[in-house]
Amino acid sequence: MSYQDEYQASIDNPEAFWAEKADQLDWYKPATNVLSTDEHGIQRWFADGELNTCHLALDYHVDNGRGDQTALIYDSPVTDQQKKYSYRELRDQVALCAGMLKNHGVEKGDRVVIYLPMIPEALISMLACARLGAVHSVVFGGFAPPELAVRLDDATPKVLLTASCGIEINRVIEYKPIVDAAIEMASHKPDTCVVLQRPQATASMQDGRDVDWQQALADASPADCVPVKGTDPLYVLYTSGTTGKPKGVVRENGGHAVALKYSMSAIYDIEPGDVYWAASDVGWVVGHSYIVYAPLLHGCTTILYEGKPIMTPDAGAFWRVISEHGVKALFTAPTAFRAIKKEDPEAKLAGQYDLSCLKTIFAAGERLDPPTYEWLSDNFRVPVLDHWWQTETGWAIAAPLHGLEPMPVKPGSSTMAVPGFNVQILDEAGNRLGPNEQGFIAVKLPLPPSCLTTIWGDVERFKENYLQTYPGYFTTGDGGYIDEDGYVFIMGRVDDVINVAGHRLSTGEMEEVVGKHPMVAECAVIGRRDELKGQMPMGFVVLKNAEGAKPDQVVDELVQLVRKDIGAVAAFKEALVVGRLPKTRSGKILRKTLRAMVDGDDYVVPSTIEDPAALDEIKALL
Repeated sequence: MSYQDEYQASIDNPEAFWAEKADQLDWYKPATNVLSTDEHGIQRWFADGELNTCHLALDYHVDNGRGDQTALIYDSPVTDQQKKYSYRELRDQVALCAGMLKNHGVEKGDRVVIYLPMIPEALISMLACARLGAVHSVVFGGFAPPELAVRLDDATPKVLLTASCGIEINRVIEYKPIVDAAIEMASHKPDTCVVLQRPQATASMQDGRDVDWQQALADASPADCVPVKGTDPLYVLYTSGTTGKPKGVVRENGGHAVALKYSMSAIYDIEPGDVYWAASDVGWVVGHSYIVYAPLLHGCTTILYEGKPIMTPDAGAFWRVISEHGVKALFTAPTAFRAIKKEDPEAKLAGQYDLSCLKTIFAAGERLDPPTYEWLSDNFRVPVLDHWWQTETGWAIAAPLHGLEPMPVKPGSSTMAVPGFNVQILDEAGNRLGPNEQGFIAVKLPLPPSCLTTIWGDVERFKENYLQTYPGYFTTGDGGYIDEDGYVFIMGRVDDVINVAGHRLSTGEMEEVVGKHPMVAECAVIGRRDELKGQMPMGFVVLKNAEGAKPDQVVDELVQLVRKDIGAVAAFKEALVVGRLPKTRSGKILRKTLRAMVDGDDYVVPSTIEDPAALDEIKALL
């Protein structure tokens, strides 16, 4: 079927389209109610179906002849380790981990917070939760205690799973002090904290709460899969909210499995048995969807890489992994390629490896800028495909449907809408705009399977954030346009969430932290363009006592404050001390104008500005 036929079928009759895709999965009880509306007026997929995501990802393949195929390759240049798991071995490890969780009281519907580095136990823990019908919430190992504490209070987990440390290139980061501090801060205390002791650091244990991972496994028996409803939650993943309070995106079991299985063939052109590598982290949505779930649902071999694109040991790291393990498709953020390009501009290190296995390179998480696209295309001679998606959707909204038909690439565009996503460009009043007219990107309801249907514990916030701005549409929060050929161009966020190396972070949250400093009267944080990371946060700070202050010292303290409260992942390293902030007469800070000024873009000084001289002063400092 051509892309156009497939896409039109998904829009004209979404229920029939997704029912057909759902038939490719091994349901305990297939759904008869494919698309329904719940008591909150929200559309849900496969509500009366019964399945288990872990069964589909592991047991099904073992039962159908793939037991000896490699399911997982763990490649860790930072510890000089590699380990392979067959589907049978991985199923057995997951079943035992599920038994361990069961021994500590975890049942269907309970939450488990996972705070682990990129080690097999992270993937095993996620699948073990799915096996029990429990809800996992993975928190990226780079987050500081306050960030972890907020998530503990929101998710209210019964158990927290962690390790003694993570490893960043050649630096050991002890996790247990972070976990202990977070639990101390949090109002909700997990009943049990299971700690994996790694050789690089030994964690201190708290009597009555902390349990040794290996001992807990030794005391466990394998647990069976627990059937769940299609609309039961699989996981909660927190994404930055514009208020600074993280939003718990809820992913449901049924729609998630159907959409991800479909995407592996339709978007990525991957067959069961192929080796697929998403070079991301399990703490982010890409890691959830395309390190853990989609490749295993599809019967592929997935790679879990504990390393960096550079310095582990050099900018040839990715090419080594691809060559050694026979990777067919690579998926990572453009930031990774920019880092490699900076270290090895002529891609000489790639020439040391046989990359004939690599058929496609996929980029997402931020816009694939044309220079990076051209560098990849010129040096690797395989299709380089950009696609656009969000934590909220769990898979691509716009992408080349590489598995359906070859689609010409337009640099700067994520190609066309994926089947199921009725993408429209709207003006502020909600009117549809024509080709090449820039506006707000929205998706006409119903959303396809796998998209969030609520925010954990706060359905009204979900409606307010995503459904109320334009009734009948899901608001993406991104701006852009669709050209005359139907190609989607994403121009950036329309709120204050910025994209740092593929990680979505709230500038509003950073402003809260900066504003806590006793010398800071007011502040604004924007995302300025950065060649390597896409965007980097930049602060503008007005001091309370400018005469007695030492601006450089205050800026250093602000950098440390953000690092302590949010984590190094925020990459907050730059702030400018100014006399005043440019504002409208109503008091709104002109962040968009500041961003344009910093990036060197054209801008118009709004007629509502209260004090035009404030902009001139900042411009003189830049």
